[in-house]
Amino acid sequence: MTDQPTLRDGDLVLRPWTLDDSGVTRPLHDREIARWFDFPVVEPSAQEHREWILRTATEWSDRTKATFLVEWRGQPVGTVDVRMQDPAVGVLSWAVYAPYRGRGLAWRAVRLLVEWAFDALDLQRVEAHVNPENRASVRTALRAGLRREGLLRGNAALAGVRQDTVVLGRRREDAHPDTREGFTAMLDSTLPTKRAIAQGVLRPSSPDSPGTGHVLLCELVYKREWDLPGGVVDAHESPAACVVREVREELDLVVTAGPLLAVNWLPALHGWGDATVFVFDLGTIDVDLVERARLQQREIRGVHWTGPDDWKGRVAPYNERLLRALDTARGHDRGTIYLEDGTPVS
Repeated sequence: MTDQPTLRDGDLVLRPWTLDDSGVTRPLHDREIARWFDFPVVEPSAQEHREWILRTATEWSDRTKATFLVEWRGQPVGTVDVRMQDPAVGVLSWAVYAPYRGRGLAWRAVRLLVEWAFDALDLQRVEAHVNPENRASVRTALRAGLRREGLLRGNAALAGVRQDTVVLGRRREDAHPDTREGFTAMLDSTLPTKRAIAQGVLRPSSPDSPGTGHVLLCELVYKREWDLPGGVVDAHESPAACVVREVREELDLVVTAGPLLAVNWLPALHGWGDATVFVFDLGTIDVDLVERARLQQREIRGVHWTGPDDWKGRVAPYNERLLRALDTARGHDRGTIYLEDGTPVS
């Protein structure tokens, strides 16, 4: 049996536990860890913690489980493990101590463990079983490249109460989460099968500045094409409320959803399922106010006033068709336009 290895990703290190770690890590247990692992006490006794550390070495020798201490910049920050469910499937678990949460260490550690498990343990699949109320752990699994696969209703008990479990998984042949295909598949697994998108048309307050027929488009971080401001409608949220929220979150602008200009059905494309897009008139806004907008940096690279001559090559073809249909209908009081794939349907 080979010795348990040490894994590295820059300033993040996964290494075997030793008894010397007990005194430092035992006081770092808190109510959050005790809650989700259903521990009877917040902080284990010194003997219990040492016995657990010794057990991790036995489990490694038995090839039943690989448990690693997570170190960040030389400090112990948590633990991560993979339990062999059968020779080809591993079940993941992790915890980060309170002082180190919110730094992205959990998903980095889990992803490092997953990549090693596929290679060194020859696993074909890894999975995680997470309480849906533990949103931080669900996000960790997703960022580590796992996909949401389903909900097991009432299959577990937590503090004596039956609880649901979200199952997330990643197969060895899945596209890597750093690729467009892998990221899309991960995100798509979390969204409704029939999704709704709400977008809005903002025009400059002066018809001569920056130009007649101009609308505001967002230059996005995660895709090449520019798009109208807006986003995916949350569960139990109206499209009108969504577009107001998205503009506030992404551009820090307060708008009102006006008349519904268009409904555009989009067929499945680039790994996404089909969607229905609701396009609202958001009125006019001062050009200078847009230039001073505080953008949500992880999604929006920039905003631009654009006219018909700017759209070709900058927006997706279906959005170019939509924008030209809206431009043609502007000022003719034609009511709401219905489109499929950006093409008006009579």
